Amino acid sequence: MMRIDAFPVSAILGPRQCGKTTLARSLSYDHYFDLENPRDAARLDQPQLTLEDLRGLIVIDEIQRLPDIFPLLRYLVDTSSQQKYLILGSASRDLIKQSSESLAGRIAYFHLGGLRIHDVPADNLGLLWLRGGFPDAYTAKTNKISNLWRENFITTFLERDIPQLGISIPAQKLRRFWIMISHYHGQVVNYSEIGRSFGISDMTVRNYLEILSSTFMVRILQPWFTNIGKRIIKRPKLYIRDSGIYHSLLQIESLDQLQSHIKLGASWEGFALECICRTLAKRDETLFFWRTHSGIEVDLLLQAGGKTYGFECKYSDAPRLKRSMKIAAQDLNLEHLWIVYPGKQQYRLTESISVIPLRDIPASAQLLLENH
Repeated sequence: MMRIDAFPVSAILGPRQCGKTTLARSLSYDHYFDLENPRDAARLDQPQLTLEDLRGLIVIDEIQRLPDIFPLLRYLVDTSSQQKYLILGSASRDLIKQSSESLAGRIAYFHLGGLRIHDVPADNLGLLWLRGGFPDAYTAKTNKISNLWRENFITTFLERDIPQLGISIPAQKLRRFWIMISHYHGQVVNYSEIGRSFGISDMTVRNYLEILSSTFMVRILQPWFTNIGKRIIKRPKLYIRDSGIYHSLLQIESLDQLQSHIKLGASWEGFALECICRTLAKRDETLFFWRTHSGIEVDLLLQAGGKTYGFECKYSDAPRLKRSMKIAAQDLNLEHLWIVYPGKQQYRLTESISVIPLRDIPASAQLLLENH
């Protein structure tokens, strides 16, 4: 990981069981502390005494269990050039706030969301779509076992992980809320409508969504604002990040059930968008969508090298050029607009609008953007 070479502290953030520990243990580390291991947790009861004489790369797993350690890490890296730290955590909101305040200029973040499209064979994308990117869910021997794993993950997340973060919301209540918002997957968020449906206030809806967002279960995609004289949607869009979790919430257990489900298009859009986001490896706050009140939309927008690029996800056999695509490309001054679909052929619609199979989205943002 390039971040380890460039920064004294690096952080791998992502949901529980997405592969953070496996990735960290594949690196050449010198000391490893897993705070879910009682012995390691006891060793860090007096963290300065334990850490100050160590050398090399020091890994601290499940660091959200020891949030007060960040000022100490700042002191240690400022007073010794012989130590580097790799920290792993499962909740982003407080971790990023606490670590960025204490370790400003000393820490780099890497978000791990599970398996990416280039981590699986091209002909297994359907399985990745159905089961999601959690390694144990994807590699399960059968769909039934995969679905059971995801159901257990949801239960453990609600009954153990959320309380450990100091959040006191009844597990069944948050589960019902999570199931309900799964029906808003891929839609612009209407806090009042959700609140009325669930019988809670707008502020409570925002709070629950923030909890699910900060624990990597939900993606809240912010709108892109431009002064082009059009009425623009100014509320965010909501996605369940992992397609397998989304399908479990909807009780979809097989590809046959998915293909006949009313949420097929929304499921594909969210899956494709999340695959693109993981491939591009951009920070969440640099990713946007754009939509006008007349319905012209770009699912994903980002900037690179001073230019703006767009992605539109279409569950279609052969996407064709539409007037809305040309308007979006022109109004947003897009360097390029990619129409991502589940087919196998790449082709151009115009000089600046291309159709590209999801499986051909390259493993690096640079590979994608340098060609345009």
